[in-house]
Amino acid sequence: MTTVAAEAGTVAERVRRIRETKDTKVSRAEGWRRRGPLLPALIFMVVVTQVPFLFTLYYSTQSWNLVRPGSRRFVGLRNYLEIVRDSQFWSVALNTVVLIVGVVLISAFLGLLLALLLDRAFLGRGIVRTLLITPFLVTPVAGALVWKTAMLDPVFGIVNFVLTPFGLGDVDWVSDYPLASVMVEMVWQWTPFMMLLILAGLQSMPRDILEAGRVDGAGAVALFRELTLPHLRRFIELGVVLGAVYLVNTFDAIYMMTQGGPGTSSANLPFYIYQRAFLGFDIGQAAAMGVVVVVGTIVIATFALRLIFTSFTGKEEAA
Repeated sequence: MTTVAAEAGTVAERVRRIRETKDTKVSRAEGWRRRGPLLPALIFMVVVTQVPFLFTLYYSTQSWNLVRPGSRRFVGLRNYLEIVRDSQFWSVALNTVVLIVGVVLISAFLGLLLALLLDRAFLGRGIVRTLLITPFLVTPVAGALVWKTAMLDPVFGIVNFVLTPFGLGDVDWVSDYPLASVMVEMVWQWTPFMMLLILAGLQSMPRDILEAGRVDGAGAVALFRELTLPHLRRFIELGVVLGAVYLVNTFDAIYMMTQGGPGTSSANLPFYIYQRAFLGFDIGQAAAMGVVVVVGTIVIATFALRLIFTSFTGKEEAA
């Protein structure tokens, strides 16, 4: 009897293993079937992004200036050492940080105010919402040209026309305050993006919680500080991270409004790389700078996104 029972147990174990193997094979086949339609997009992304980056890595190890034919040679990490010693690079990097931090924080603050406004019911809210979203739909080049010629022009600009009664109507904003002028244009363009994200967060907030707070006697300021703002924190963080990642690549506004000048006072890293590659024809230095910028952006974005996803996961688990 013991032998029969042992054999029965062995057979049952074999059957269980066969079933697990079949389930595993089915799940793997199902997984590949689901991933199959994504393969063309994945291949396209690798070809368009990763292959050029590998070429950039290769060029960053070369001393290659297009105005000196035959000067191309392998120099290892010397281009990266030159970047460390380039004071202009660090000045432009500081401009980039100021540009990103200033635009993102101001856009998030203005987006929060506008989202709070649009979260209330009033006559014509749909029209106002459409008008507020419009700047984000304008082509960046067109937006930069509008601000340079129609808004900030020292003679015919609308800004100087409005400020003339206050004695400030003769300022050449783009020449005297180039970085601030670019930041104003970018805040105008990115505030609607922040507003939409925060408005989505406001509309996802349960209304019964606010009603319970009002019943308990909490005022508008207390409700916003204790309930609304903590709920919106992850939406604001997501907007800040996405905005910063996109703003790192800003080129068109600077090119159209200031050309990075005077000097490099309004240039950021992408525009400085463009100057080194297509005006100075130094391909090796430009490639090395591009690699540094890409790696730095990936590290910062990965860290920030991990914090945000942790915040979202923590909220869901707590719920």
